[in-house]
Amino acid sequence: PMKRKFWIDTDTASDDAVALIMAFMNPDIEVVGLSIVAGNVPLDMGVQNALYTAELCAATAPIYVGAAKPLSRDLGTAQFVHGEDGMGDIGLPLSGRTPASGNAVDKLIEAIHLHADHIELVTLGPLTNIALALQQDPSIAKAVKRCVIMGAVADHIGNVTQVAEFNMWVDPEAVDIVLRSGMHLEFVGWDISRTEAVVTPQESAMIRSLGTERANFSVDIQRVLEKFCAEETHLNGFDLPDPIAMAYAIDTSVATEAHHWYLAAETGSALTRGMVVMDTLGVMHQEPNAIVVTRASHEKFMSMLVDALR
Repeated sequence: PMKRKFWIDTDTASDDAVALIMAFMNPDIEVVGLSIVAGNVPLDMGVQNALYTAELCAATAPIYVGAAKPLSRDLGTAQFVHGEDGMGDIGLPLSGRTPASGNAVDKLIEAIHLHADHIELVTLGPLTNIALALQQDPSIAKAVKRCVIMGAVADHIGNVTQVAEFNMWVDPEAVDIVLRSGMHLEFVGWDISRTEAVVTPQESAMIRSLGTERANFSVDIQRVLEKFCAEETHLNGFDLPDPIAMAYAIDTSVATEAHHWYLAAETGSALTRGMVVMDTLGVMHQEPNAIVVTRASHEKFMSMLVDALR
């Protein structure tokens, strides 16, 4: 049977790296390309982190350089969450690798038309590259089979402000463009990560006991995140937002509850910047524009994670 075609857009830091491993190691998926976006870390760092992770998996998918900053704002990174290098500052040799030549946005548009109706887009960072692609060629919205987005929060409890999730907060204007595009969108938010994708100390020990380089790497690079989760988000262990979004992209049965809702992004307010407002009751009488995962299975997620790291 034909492998499924994934395109991954990523601001590669410690949780993105684990999500990439899950896609690269899956025998049923061909990652046709990756576009890098500035977000967790500045662009050049995200590029090197993705190249390093691909090398670890002997993956050959081309990695393209995308947007260095949001559409109309200054870049705010999450290095305080993932480490200065985005990979836990554990001394990995994260330099000197060369990305594929060509502009990520052009290559994304090309790939979508080449694999029209088959390509599944998975976004793990701010939506800048996707918005730029939609502005350049609005027809891609209907050519993508589905777009799974790690972003937003269905319970409206944020991780970068009171109400906003980081990826959406970085570039709210891009979120607005994507939500209005008519693309088939599926959101897995940080609320799912905070409840169902927390890896406890016992579970990290179990992952280490798998004894592979990928398993050790996946835990080691969470070093700075683990401290942030203990001090700021008060979780028992570290959470993995991008991997649970990827797990759902690979197998929708990871979700145990999902809703079709109308979503809009806040771009004007300072207080609620980047909030993705979800019309859970339908009071706006607008056509739903996204599927939102509201519950997921921790067990299913962990078993997929372990399979990828074995």
